[in-house]
Amino acid sequence: MSGGSHNDMVSKMQRDFYRLFDESVRALHASEHLTASFHGEMSDFVRINRAQIRQAGHVHQRNLTLRLIHNQRQTSVAFTLTGELYVDAKRAQEHIAQMRADVSLLPPDPHLLVNESDQSLVDVALSALPSSESALELVLDAAIGSDLVGIWASGPICIGFASTWGQRSFHARQAFNLDFSLYTGGDKAVKSDYAGMKFDEQRLRERIASAQSQLPALQRPPHVLKPGEYRAWVSPAALAEVVGLISWDSFGVKSQKTRRSGLQRVVDGAASLSHLVTWAEDVQGGVAPRFGTSGFRRPNRVNLIDKGAFAASLVSPRSAREYDLATTGPAESPDSLWMAPGTLDDADALSALGTGVYVGNLWYTNWSDLPAGRLTGMTRFATFWVEDGRIVAPLSVMRFDDTIERLFGTELEALGSRSELQLSNSTYGSRSTASVRLPAALLKSFRLTL
Repeated sequence: MSGGSHNDMVSKMQRDFYRLFDESVRALHASEHLTASFHGEMSDFVRINRAQIRQAGHVHQRNLTLRLIHNQRQTSVAFTLTGELYVDAKRAQEHIAQMRADVSLLPPDPHLLVNESDQSLVDVALSALPSSESALELVLDAAIGSDLVGIWASGPICIGFASTWGQRSFHARQAFNLDFSLYTGGDKAVKSDYAGMKFDEQRLRERIASAQSQLPALQRPPHVLKPGEYRAWVSPAALAEVVGLISWDSFGVKSQKTRRSGLQRVVDGAASLSHLVTWAEDVQGGVAPRFGTSGFRRPNRVNLIDKGAFAASLVSPRSAREYDLATTGPAESPDSLWMAPGTLDDADALSALGTGVYVGNLWYTNWSDLPAGRLTGMTRFATFWVEDGRIVAPLSVMRFDDTIERLFGTELEALGSRSELQLSNSTYGSRSTASVRLPAALLKSFRLTL
């Protein structure tokens, strides 16, 4: 589908959403309020195996969540839209009637907080991307001779919000995500990805070539390490697994107030991280909208950790009501996390590592001791043993167990010079708008336990 067609269809989605909301509010009674959250997408999905297209499809869907608010009580309903105004409006009005019956039975919600002013924001920016057909021709050409397995997802994602307090907000972004592995036989593979809102053929070829360059080393007999502490170069993808676990419950004010944050010691001032570490929720650099499902505009950036010290928390509307704070967004887990890069170029990474572990990817991460900020996980897909700045052999799968204060504090020697955009590959129900931008990390010590 052409960029012009995408623009036209996104504009139609926006108009249809506003018209549907206007029709829905006709069913309201006096003193009732209604909010509507819209999610739409026009997505191409393509599965690749052995560097050939095996399955291709397109998803065009629209979903709506209505929330009825009356006398500090609320209830909501979510349903799929047909795109036919008469049909969708009739269903919406029927849902409102049912919610009215339900909400009268509910107690007041003491933590209910919605935006009651007009903070309308229209932010539609569809970058010019090649068609999926053109992009995949380049992917397959770059992967000639390799067993590339993966999935391609691309197309516009639209998010809207409307309320009876006068707000009309709409957000649209066009992004792509190639999540792939190169196999060399058995269970040996190099996992990688290429994603963003601007497609660069040279960058695509560099990503695939980088993965291909690791395949010969992967075919060597694995190097067996004893449990212990080793120098490590942790790739952005591996670091994303660690940061993703931290993001799940550690940056939010609710978890911090109830002392369930993995960063609790840093929040309390009992510990600090390296001065190299700055984390921020930076919605301008991601795909997520700058407004939430309660209508509040989000700050362009919220510094969470600033040069190793606690700076601020993420505050949902419910927590804002409970703790009398200003809200920062719809949730208390970041969906556009950015980590400031360092000065170490990728080309110099292995020589800076010297002898140690190149961690290409991690998985099965979880907390082993949440109050202590200790986490664990397994190495995955192309983790190598390096000697004198040269990859020697792949490592057998190993478990790590380490703390935030070590990984991002005492043992952090340097950060990569580029923060790499990684888009969530989640498509459960719809394509996610979450992303992270992270550099790689050079660690003086990384604890492998078994």
